[in-house]
Order: sequence, then structure tokens, then C-alpha cells
Amino acid sequence: MRLMGLGPWPGNPKYCRGCFGEMYRDRAGAEIECTLLFADVRGSTALAERMRPSEYRALLDRFYATAFDVLVAHDAFVDKFVGDEVIGIFVPVMTDGLHARVALEAGVQLLRATGHAGGNPWVAVGIGINTGIAYVGAVGTDEHVEFTALGDIVNVTARLSTAAAAGELLATADALHAADVAPRGLERRHVTLKGKSEMTEVFVLSASGTSGEPA
Repeated sequence: MRLMGLGPWPGNPKYCRGCFGEMYRDRAGAEIECTLLFADVRGSTALAERMRPSEYRALLDRFYATAFDVLVAHDAFVDKFVGDEVIGIFVPVMTDGLHARVALEAGVQLLRATGHAGGNPWVAVGIGINTGIAYVGAVGTDEHVEFTALGDIVNVTARLSTAAAAGELLATADALHAADVAPRGLERRHVTLKGKSEMTEVFVLSASGTSGEPA
């Protein structure tokens, strides 16, 4: 079946490559509500400075593999690996409409999988999660096409992952609302994100999960 273009899709091997073939050919997509997760290695510049290049590559490969497994297990599309960052897209059709809740669960699980629950992570990770309207689909040129998300939600989520300290997951109020989780019991912050004219309200989760209650 792989020879017929019906093998696993690279973005999530649970799904068939052939199902996305027409979308890639036509560079099709749509504006939908979705949830994005950006996971970023903290202190990667210092790590690269004191490690051999091959050792640094091995560390990132382990991080990529761990993040990929967690995201796929939670029915995300793995958008891409960018330097020391992994991007996941959660859409309603693949999550029974629970994209925000599933994304929060995946973020907490990723912190646990990288060792933050024990206080001695094998790699320091900060995560940003945001929910909103994005253009999701295939974009690019005739020579190179990627399945990705575009829009302000993407920019905000990327900035959140940068603002998160090691072991922190910063989620927007929109993400918690879409997940039907009230922020009671969660630390609340107002952060200034590069390029945004107003401060952004976020809530802090950790590897211990969330003490937030159903809304």
C-alpha cells in the first residue's frame, strides 16, 4: 500500500498519507478553531556551547522523539521540528471536538515525559498553548509543501513557549475556556509578548497537572 501512496502520514502515523494527498496537491485548507502547542528547549544556546555537536544532536533527537510520541498519542498533527522547538496542532475533527482539553493533557504529559515531575528533567522544556481561529492546511510552493497553521494564534503560542520557564506550561484564557477548565487554583500572570500591543493573560500549569476545575 505504501507504493500506492497509502502509507502512514508523516504528521501523524495514525492517519493515511493518501487522505492528505489531494490537500497537498491543491494546497488546500480552511479557517478553523484549533489549539496549538509549542514546546521549546530552555537554555539550548548554553547547552550547545558546552556539548559536542553530536551530543547536542542526540539530546534534541531524544526530545523530538519524546514530543512526537506524546503528540501522536493525543491525536495531534506534528507540524514541524524547528531548531529546539516542536509544534503540534490539535483540530476538532481528530479530537472529537476536545482539541483544547487534549492539548492541555498532552502538554502536561510532555513535561512529565521530560522528567519535570521529579524535579530533575533530562531536558528543560517550556510550553505554550493557545486556542483560536487559524488557517490550517497545506501551504508552500510546487516544489515544497507543508501542512501547518497560520494566523495570530500561531504567533501568540510561539511567544508563550518562549516566555515559559523550564517546567512551565503557559496556557491562554481562551485555551482554558475552550477546554472547559476554570482557572481556580492556577497561577495567573499577565505577560508582555513581543509584537503584541497589549499584555496577554495566561495561566501556569506544571507536570503535576492542573488544579483548575471544570467551568
